[in-house]
Amino acid sequence: MFNIILFGPPGSGKGTQSEKLIAAYGLKHLSTGDLLRSEIARQTPLGLEAKSIMDRGQLVPDEVVVGMISSALEANPQAKGFLFDGFPRTVAQSEALDKLLSLKNTAIGVVLALQVTEEELVARLLNRGLTSGRSDDTNESVIRARIKEYQDKTTVVADYYSQFDKVVNVKGEGTVDEIFSALCSEIDKRMS
Repeated sequence: MFNIILFGPPGSGKGTQSEKLIAAYGLKHLSTGDLLRSEIARQTPLGLEAKSIMDRGQLVPDEVVVGMISSALEANPQAKGFLFDGFPRTVAQSEALDKLLSLKNTAIGVVLALQVTEEELVARLLNRGLTSGRSDDTNESVIRARIKEYQDKTTVVADYYSQFDKVVNVKGEGTVDEIFSALCSEIDKRMS
């Protein structure tokens, strides 16, 4: 089983590249937002607990999110690996994820970080805002604040995985296929 964390600021092409990587490597996409919505919709014990917490306006605790990830791992024993999207976001979450994966006799194989200049991100998001209908893609100061928040939050996770030599920065500018090829090259090096 080969597990990947894909990082990228808003507008880096993470969604596009995630889809291509999932298809190319037969990975299971693990988005914590999707997991939460699914558990709540199915009214599982974890979902009901999460809904109760969210209804009080609080953040779902790490142990509940890790529990959902554990359930997703168990529900997909045939998966060739998982692509983590939106998780982990803190050192505590990174440590909890590593501990969980270790219990399942697997680990994070690589953390791929898409590198895109701030000016390119702003241009991409403003362009996306013309058609996406997302109000947060139409205001340059909001876009720059989102990029700064991303950088502030994910730096600690990258630092955590760097100590295990798992972080690879990949140039996130160029054509979709050029970026995909660069990501695949890094994955292939580590899978063999």
